[in-house]
Amino acid sequence: MLSEQEIKELAPEIPSWIVHEEEGIKRLICSFAFSSYEDSVNFTNKVAKLAEEEDHHPEIVLEWGNVTVSWWSHKIKGLHKNDFICASKTDNLFKKQ
Repeated sequence: MLSEQEIKELAPEIPSWIVHEEEGIKRLICSFAFSSYEDSVNFTNKVAKLAEEEDHHPEIVLEWGNVTVSWWSHKIKGLHKNDFICASKTDNLFKKQ
């Protein structure tokens, strides 16, 4: 699990993400806006494919025009460097839309 200092050092690499603590577990959360439901679904599918490739699975909330992704490591109940890597890869998927 990453220390507070490590989280502070990595956070600037993914500026659109926030660190949110829920039930004592820190998570990386970001919402992505889309102009249609179809675009939201397509992005969700890309994130799901990324999750399978990484063998690391986020929480994904799909809504009309919005997808919220939360990365954290279930096993350690907190943040790992891999969560930051997956968040960055999620940003890259969004940029390619």
